[in-house]
Amino acid sequence: MTAIAKQEGFLETSDPALQESADRGEAKLLSYRQLYELWERQQWATQDLDFSRDRADWHERIEPEERFQRMYGLSAFFIGEQRVTDELGPIMRACPTEEQRIFLSTQIADEARHVRFFNRFYEAVGVLEGADDLAARLRATEQHLNESFGELFDGMLKGRVDRLAAEPENTELLVESITLYHMIIEGALALTGQHFIIEYNEEQNTLPGFVEGFQNVSRDEHRHIAFGVRFLTDMAKQDGRYREAIQRTMAEALPIADQVLDPPWAEEDDWELFGYSREETHAFAAQCLSRRLKVIGLAA
Repeated sequence: MTAIAKQEGFLETSDPALQESADRGEAKLLSYRQLYELWERQQWATQDLDFSRDRADWHERIEPEERFQRMYGLSAFFIGEQRVTDELGPIMRACPTEEQRIFLSTQIADEARHVRFFNRFYEAVGVLEGADDLAARLRATEQHLNESFGELFDGMLKGRVDRLAAEPENTELLVESITLYHMIIEGALALTGQHFIIEYNEEQNTLPGFVEGFQNVSRDEHRHIAFGVRFLTDMAKQDGRYREAIQRTMAEALPIADQVLDPPWAEEDDWELFGYSREETHAFAAQCLSRRLKVIGLAA
């Protein structure tokens, strides 16, 4: 966690996972306005990234078997960013305050930029043959995912968000949706994958353009999660029903999310990916989640 916290702008997000004090349930959380202002200061452009070295690395330095293994992480992020971009609108509209809605509007823009980041990387590097536009790349990428990914994103998340679009006044459902989106999908899954993928590429000195862009994506995600922790902390203090909604959603979704972390080609529980074991990967996700839950006021 220390290495991530030292990256420029990461600690500014106030994500409790980056604060050791969160182990005691203490963290400095930004207000919704402060999170918006941080978004303005942390802008970046996918068009500025140079993938020329990445193309040479992908085709000349990274072996075919390793490229195949890397495709699970890349695919989960590419498709995941597209899914969450599509699902955030009803969550934004259902939030009760203007400050919350304004911040989530910035997050929609972030998620769309993340999709474009992966699309630029795939296109510039030549990751997929025969897929010559965004829609084709997304279709081709889906084959690398496991069944649990579809259950979490296309079942649990989409099902809740579709209901929320029809019932925007259902605050308990909103709490469930933000728990699933910000705490589990972004917090437990996305940031865990980002941590290990970035660290591995830095150790191997591969894909520098991708690493630069992915660090920007990761910083955005920490800011999004900081919003989720702020919102859920406020709601948990407001009403016991919302505390129960958080706990209920975690109990339902975590077993599925746990399986999303496992690549579809792994036949045993002691697999390694990017030089890290299943145990290390899941322990990292658990620590991040534990810190955030303690700050919200819930036991991990």
